[in-house]
Amino acid sequence: MTQASAAHTSFVIERSFAAPPAAVFTAWSDLESKRQWSDCHAENTVEFSLDFRPLGRETHRVAHPEHGDQVVEKVFFDIRVDRRIVFGYDITVNGQRLSVSLVTVEFTPTSTGTRMIYTEQIAYLDGHHDLEQRIHGTGEGLDRLRLHVEAYRGVVQ
Repeated sequence: MTQASAAHTSFVIERSFAAPPAAVFTAWSDLESKRQWSDCHAENTVEFSLDFRPLGRETHRVAHPEHGDQVVEKVFFDIRVDRRIVFGYDITVNGQRLSVSLVTVEFTPTSTGTRMIYTEQIAYLDGHHDLEQRIHGTGEGLDRLRLHVEAYRGVVQ
């Protein structure tokens, strides 16, 4: 029998947006909007669904030619419109669960728009560890979010 293990870590990413909290929050809560900025593997996506409500789910399934089938399943636990989203998600590749995370996304109004704080707490399972890639990929997604929100508002420079 293989020894089961879990390793824990966390990271925080902050971003500023030249748009109000309602615009940034909507980009997280609307299916078509979220698909535009969050899907970094659009050409390989076979399923993307979003039921944005407490205990609702989001599913993102990718058939990646090099890495196989990857599934990200989210469950939303706490939603405060324009203020906060708390969700948990797991990542499986070819049926093997690699990690489970708890994420809190906070939106604060500023004089120029919104300050968003993304905090992720991760349990890596059975020797998997990709913290640097996770931070990098999440940061790229949040950069696409900024471009999406600010382009929509017509303020991209």
